[in-house]
Amino acid sequence: MSMMSSAMVAPTPVSLRLAQRMSRMKTSAVREILKVAERPEILSFAGGLPAPELFPVEAIAQAHAEVFANEGPAAMQYSTTEGYGPLREWICAHLAQRGQRATIEQVITTAGSQQGIDLVAKVMLDPGDVVVVENPSYLAALQNFDGYQARIECVGSDDEGMKVDELEELASRCRPKLIYLVPNFHNPKGTTLSLARRHALVRFAQRHGVLILEDNPYGELRFRGEALPSLASLDDTGVVVQLGTFSKTLAPGLRIGWAVGSREMMRSLTIVKQSTDLHTATLAQRATARLLKTFDYDAHLLRLRAVYGQRCQTMLTALETSMPEGTKWTHPDGGMFLWVELPKGMRGEELLPRAIEQRVAFVPGSPFFAANPRAECIRLNYSNRPPELIEEGMRRLASVLSAQ
Repeated sequence: MSMMSSAMVAPTPVSLRLAQRMSRMKTSAVREILKVAERPEILSFAGGLPAPELFPVEAIAQAHAEVFANEGPAAMQYSTTEGYGPLREWICAHLAQRGQRATIEQVITTAGSQQGIDLVAKVMLDPGDVVVVENPSYLAALQNFDGYQARIECVGSDDEGMKVDELEELASRCRPKLIYLVPNFHNPKGTTLSLARRHALVRFAQRHGVLILEDNPYGELRFRGEALPSLASLDDTGVVVQLGTFSKTLAPGLRIGWAVGSREMMRSLTIVKQSTDLHTATLAQRATARLLKTFDYDAHLLRLRAVYGQRCQTMLTALETSMPEGTKWTHPDGGMFLWVELPKGMRGEELLPRAIEQRVAFVPGSPFFAANPRAECIRLNYSNRPPELIEEGMRRLASVLSAQ
């Protein structure tokens, strides 16, 4: 009996000494909200989710079946860190159609564009190095830079994206190592960097020897206006690394993205990726490459753009007709998000619990700010709900705001 009793006594937890960087890293506010907001009864506009009904499930399943039938052993084997050659060749050809030249040696595959952010940060950043971001910025990128103990400096943003003219003043008081931005249909604001600012940003980086990390997960989702050249296509000196992904166009579950840059930078990213995950999943890479041989990717993009454009317009119209006076919002030309500035005195964090009671959810804007957070802002996602539910969700949200 005594032996049984001693076996049932819970051991005393050991207090482990974590790395100092963990004191800077915070849980994702978006991920925490999603634990509540994704309940079935809640109309959630909180997540950054593509429309699941538009995933080409049958085509992806067929591609996997063909890989198993024809390349099974190779698809199950370890692969090269740089990525599957035919897939990288397809990426080069796809970029060329959009005016961006790259060779296969300038492309590596990644586990989504999020891994690309991490690899670039690992290559570039020592503790205390300065990373410049627009304020607000993509939350998971801020988390990543904090993990590498970087010093984050902010410049402002408006309807034309990052205020590039503020970079010169910033450079006069510190020496930036990296500039991070989402130039197309920004997360969280939905805004797009203007052509003039694109040219100015590349010239600044070239003058000061600063790397630009051009995160472009939404660039294929333009449903209004003319496409603008990528920052990478405007650079011939190697100061831009561009990230892309199939997560927003095919399916996020594939976890296939890519990084494009100079050969020297890709060699460095390959070295750090070797120590991170050896390589991106072989099966997923081969299945994606096989899919793209026969799947009409351009027609699929046209469908995505049409659907997301309709959903965005539905949300804009609903906001116009239902929101109380003093509410402002952005007008995206593509992507998945828009940004709302609430009437004076309202705070997103305080409104969220009341919104959940009314079975509607959003993401408060404060966590997206690296400095001087604005509590009156919120982010809304329009890609994941059909028009009739967007209209109902905006009615619920308007009732919450009107009750204040």
